[in-house]
Amino acid sequence: MSGAAPAIDVHDLVKSFRARKVIDGLTLRVETGEVCGFLGGNGSGKTTTIRLLCGLLRPDGGGGTCLGLDLLTHGPEIRLQVGYMTQQFSFYGDLTVAENLEFVARLYALPDRRTVIATALDRMGLTDRAGQLAGELSGGWKQRMALAACILHQPRLLLLDEPTAGVDARARRQFWDMIHELAADGMTVLVSTHYMDEAERCSRVVYLAGGRLVVQGTAAEVVAQAHLVTFEAIGPGIERAVRRLRDQPGVETAAVFGQALRIAGLDRAALEAAIDRLGDPALSWQEAEPRLDDVFIHMLNTQEAAE
Repeated sequence: MSGAAPAIDVHDLVKSFRARKVIDGLTLRVETGEVCGFLGGNGSGKTTTIRLLCGLLRPDGGGGTCLGLDLLTHGPEIRLQVGYMTQQFSFYGDLTVAENLEFVARLYALPDRRTVIATALDRMGLTDRAGQLAGELSGGWKQRMALAACILHQPRLLLLDEPTAGVDARARRQFWDMIHELAADGMTVLVSTHYMDEAERCSRVVYLAGGRLVVQGTAAEVVAQAHLVTFEAIGPGIERAVRRLRDQPGVETAAVFGQALRIAGLDRAALEAAIDRLGDPALSWQEAEPRLDDVFIHMLNTQEAAE
């Protein structure tokens, strides 16, 4: 929203657990109404950052605001205006969907709970499952229920930590349609994900490594900033070729996608030399546009090399 204060505006955040610094000088700004994708490998600090933003953890250094409230002094007030969806399903399996939502509504002391719950059930397509035990739901329906619980109190900000992990493709798409519907109503969403097709649905993505923000922008901008070069080949024997190419200098990634072989790296000349050394006339090569998943693997490799 033009002219609106940012939903998240934090700077120089630091958080350590014993001797391990998990967040190391993180600065992050998310605009109001934005759907921001939060990327990074395991252990990059995504979950810790989310917990810092909603006041569940206190930073060891740095500060800033979340929803205009000071991160260091207004944790309880922030939590009342944030919907936080954890990685693990955290509701009662022996209660029905409606009973779980009733429990959450009572925690927030919401007035007219019956109407609030009925509205959330309808919006998430859960009305017909209101009487079903939560533990009997499939992964996709559990995530819908968790999202319904997150929006009961009409939060201004949603913090979603890998919300579609282990959910099938159709359920993931439906879940993301719901996220964009909430954003259209003015809600800000910060969502961590390992799925590149989901990241491409975000208005902006940020990438964390070692507790620091490494790159940010639209998916297209992040791809451009990586300066990756990619080549793609089709033809017989790509499974044999990929094994040889992985060990070649300058080839950061080599993988088969369906009927095509893709290689990527930063050095165009090194990639071309690797293709020449392969010397397979049956393969037809052409340069291809880098994709976000190419960049993600490149950044993971860079992070691992630095550790």
